[in-house]
Amino acid sequence: MAGHSKFKNIMHRKGAQDKKRSAMFSKLSREITVAAKMGMPDPDMNPRLRLAVNAAKAQSMPKDNIQRAIDKASKNDGENYEEVRYEGYGPGGIAIIVEALTDNRNRTATNVRTAFSKNGGNLGASGAVSHGFDRMGLIEYPASVGDEEKVLEAAIEAGAEDVESSEDGHMIWTAMDGLHEVAKALEADLGPAEGAKLAWKPQTSVEVDEGTAGTLMKLIDTLEDDDDVQTVWGNYDISDAVMEKLG
Repeated sequence: MAGHSKFKNIMHRKGAQDKKRSAMFSKLSREITVAAKMGMPDPDMNPRLRLAVNAAKAQSMPKDNIQRAIDKASKNDGENYEEVRYEGYGPGGIAIIVEALTDNRNRTATNVRTAFSKNGGNLGASGAVSHGFDRMGLIEYPASVGDEEKVLEAAIEAGAEDVESSEDGHMIWTAMDGLHEVAKALEADLGPAEGAKLAWKPQTSVEVDEGTAGTLMKLIDTLEDDDDVQTVWGNYDISDAVMEKLG
């Protein structure tokens, strides 16, 4: 779609996240620890851990930090993270899914509920909005790995379902149960991905005007700033022109 960057819309503004590098490292560490706890502490034997480690490497996370996060899984240090999903509506009726890894459900639920209510939204019940999204695998590559044609060819060969390319990079969508296999096949062809995870892909997107977009971005920023929140997904579509005005 001309004048629209799906990359910016789905994953929000990467630049804003880059400034929060230490917060990002702690989120990546948490995912590594949880993945290592759920399976083997060896990335070669544990597909989820392999993806988590690759994502951390793509963000230049130091090797020591990665190893510490893996080691943490085998130590019984009382931190037991569980995966929790929250669903609600942002300003303008935008559907939002929040995924968290938390060791305190009450704290996280309170923080998420407050973020919604203070920024023109409201938290719904489980299943309130997820029916409007497809659960899929998402693999991200920077634009530097190649042009749209090269990535599309590699993605088809690897068994992916869809590719969205823009000047910001490439988003490769896979069937939910095919994420690990497709990621592995793409790695052999394009090198390690910047990120690979299970995602919520909106079935339809809602165009957001400038007034709503400002409040919506504030809500997403507030949610992403929470240590327990791993990812925020939404069915919003913000034009590049509006994004630029928001800075």
